[in-house]
This record gives sequence, structure tokens and C-alpha cells, in this order.
Amino acid sequence: MARMHTRRRGSSGSDRPAADEPPEWSDVDEEKIEARVVELAEQGHDPSVIGVKLRDEGVQGVPVPDVKLATGKKVTEILDENDAGEDLPEDLRHLLERAIRLREHMDEHPGDAQNKRSLQNTEAKVRRLVNYYRGDVLDEEFTYSYDTAKRLFE
Repeated sequence: MARMHTRRRGSSGSDRPAADEPPEWSDVDEEKIEARVVELAEQGHDPSVIGVKLRDEGVQGVPVPDVKLATGKKVTEILDENDAGEDLPEDLRHLLERAIRLREHMDEHPGDAQNKRSLQNTEAKVRRLVNYYRGDVLDEEFTYSYDTAKRLFE
């Protein structure tokens, strides 16, 4: 499948091995995993970073290869249950931050055509994600604009 804003195809990556239960060498209690997830979220880490830290560092020295296999819940579900989740989804938040940076760059350098196109592509992705999340995670009246994005990150 081609990438969204180029004529090239995406690079192939490795797939996670199919597994129905966590490995025997990683027998960490579910409550300890959930407590560690909440602790990492309170330190300001994103859900994807939390998963990587649990895989690499683990809980009390024992790695957790897959949080969902170990607990039966995704990292974001654990965060929502403990009221430690973010108000915006991670992917949308990162795209909004990128759009703000690109817009500020375009204000300083109005002749930069490559970054103008990058800003247009990023804002298109943001609008598609807003339409996807509207009603479930975002308000029904939420629409993307530079001013609303700027207000969200102040």
C-alpha cells in the first residue's frame, strides 16, 4: 500500500509474534503492572512510551513483553480506569504539535515551499483524525484550526 502523501510504497516491518498468553518467564502480577502503568503516566509518559518501558525495564526487573496479554487490557484502558489518561489521543496530539511548529516556521519563513506543503499535508491528516475521533473522544462541535490547537497546548 502506498503512503498517504507520496507516490512511494511503505517499508515493510517486522510483525509481532502471534501469542494467546504471556510467556512463562514473565509472570508479573496484574495489579503491579497496572500500578507501574499509572506511575509512568503520572511521570508524563505517553502510552506508547509506557509500553516500551515495560518491555525494556519491566516491573521490578521482570520484563512485560505485552501489557494486553498480561492484564487483558490495553495501556490506554488501564489509564482511563485510573483517570490518568490524556484528554487528546496520542496520535492527534503529536500531529497538532507538528502543525503548530510548522505554522510558526511558515510565519518566520513565508517562502519555504517544502514546509508549506508539509503543513498542508499535516493539517489534512489532523482533519481526518478529528473526523475519526469526533463524537467518541472529541466533542461533536470540535473543528481544527491553528488557534484551537494553540489554545490546547497553552
